[in-house]
Amino acid sequence: MRGSEFSELQGFMAIVEHGSFVRAAESLHVTASALSQSMKSLENRMRVQLLHRTTRRVHLTEAGGHLAARLRPALEEVSAAVADTSQFATRPRGRIHVHAMRLGSRLYLEPYLPAFLEAFPDIRVDVTLDDASLDVVQQGYDFSIRLGEMLDQDFVGLPLGPRIRQVAAASPSYLEDFGYPQTPADLGRHRCITWRWPGQLGSYQWEFFKDGQWQKVSLDGVLSFNDQHAALEAAVRGAGIAFWAEDQIQPYVERSELVPLLTDWSAPFEGFYLCFPKQHQHSVVMRAFIDFLKQAVPVGPY
Repeated sequence: MRGSEFSELQGFMAIVEHGSFVRAAESLHVTASALSQSMKSLENRMRVQLLHRTTRRVHLTEAGGHLAARLRPALEEVSAAVADTSQFATRPRGRIHVHAMRLGSRLYLEPYLPAFLEAFPDIRVDVTLDDASLDVVQQGYDFSIRLGEMLDQDFVGLPLGPRIRQVAAASPSYLEDFGYPQTPADLGRHRCITWRWPGQLGSYQWEFFKDGQWQKVSLDGVLSFNDQHAALEAAVRGAGIAFWAEDQIQPYVERSELVPLLTDWSAPFEGFYLCFPKQHQHSVVMRAFIDFLKQAVPVGPY
């Protein structure tokens, strides 16, 4: 249906409701003559008379009454659909899909989800926890929470929380039996518990910083996990030396279950970011999620 045809039907129903060309024209903000010409066009196109015009009143023909009875619920549904959709601007409604690294979710997403859902009861959040690096847009995600070093150049990245420092750590019992490594090179002679990225066969290279330079250490671990928390728990039980974020190790240190190692060789690097495509047309729902995290975490400028 063309726009002009829909306008003619709207004009017809306005005449039916008001019983007058003049009052109907006023409600539509058009002239009575323009409305009269529109009705003539409608009748000519339908090849049937819809209205009986008198000097005082407008009456429906049988065909006009039939058309009005069919149009009324249809136009009411159209109006309701428009009004219902307009609520999205004031009360966001819909679903967002988030791909998040496990630690990033634990620190910067999961603690804030209850408050977000309370503030936006009509938004549904679908979260995938996965440490793999993937094409967020191609996989149908709206957002990703990942490390800054994994930020794609086509993405906007809002920093979540502080920078991260990774440190090595081992249990007191392990250190009593095997001694302390003095440099990263010493790790090759120790029992190390390594971790690998999902989908990768090789272990993650431990990174250290000294004299303005980063250096990576490749280790053949006595144990290897695809979950950092499991590697840390193994270290607590004396299996060897693990390597993870300092703030995640700190609770074990405070309980005297782990001892941090090589801290002079550890330096902070870019932490977690909330990422989304630069060219993406942000929906009201996406905007609500971004603005909420900006206030809650907080994040950087956008």
